[in-house]
Amino acid sequence: GLLFNTGAGQHILKNPLVVNSIIEKAALRRTDVILEVGPGTGNLTVKMLEKVKKVIACEIDPRLVGELQKRVQGTCLANKLEIKVGDVLKTDLPFFDACVANLPYQISSPFVFKLLLHRPFFRCAILMFQREFALRLVAKPGTKLYCRLSINTQLLARVDHLMKVGKNNFRPPPKVESSVVRIEPKNPPPPINFQEWDGLVRIAFVRKNKTLSAAFKSSAVEQLLDHNYRIHCSLHNTVKKIQTVLKNTGYSEKRARSMDIDDFIRLLHGFNAEGIHFS
Repeated sequence: GLLFNTGAGQHILKNPLVVNSIIEKAALRRTDVILEVGPGTGNLTVKMLEKVKKVIACEIDPRLVGELQKRVQGTCLANKLEIKVGDVLKTDLPFFDACVANLPYQISSPFVFKLLLHRPFFRCAILMFQREFALRLVAKPGTKLYCRLSINTQLLARVDHLMKVGKNNFRPPPKVESSVVRIEPKNPPPPINFQEWDGLVRIAFVRKNKTLSAAFKSSAVEQLLDHNYRIHCSLHNTVKKIQTVLKNTGYSEKRARSMDIDDFIRLLHGFNAEGIHFS
């Protein structure tokens, strides 16, 4: 009799074969503390509780919290479950070894980066996403779906597409197909200021089919860099300096859609060497 709020991404994974497959791919250990976001009625949660030390389930809907509590009440699993009620994006993440979740799809992007910037490092995350979002995560340079999300995620982690999941495996069925992805953070992380890296990548991918020379000629970009960092005494000098860096690094005529992580690292170092920074 429980009505699900599909607007809040409440699509319960009902197929036990898919649940078991996700758990198998997570390679859970008896000593693991697992973070789960959006446990719903607990189909995945209960199966994990049988295999691990503890599950910390983050749920924003008090009705579903009640359902989950009822499901384990009076069983030996109850003391292995901790429920955190609230918005996972607005709270600090607890310590965990792995994250396994059928995420509300509208928080996919911010949650991925919250995970990847979380410390201490966790072993891996096995996450359900909308299919196109999952394919963007693993997209390679030169492909249609390659974007800022692709390169930022791949800078910080190894990402693998594990399996497709059709809409009929959910109750109620979503309007889109889904996929399960494995994310393994790079430890140690690359020695890069991520905020500055993202500032550069954001500019490059606003018009990913344009050459970088054209992308950086945008007056908004030029004024941002000149205003924030006052690289030189005039905007004219800033414009000239940007184009010189692009030319000297060999990226002036390159397009973001075809550049990989190493290309952007070299470009960022080229700008930094001339006192140009991003935020």
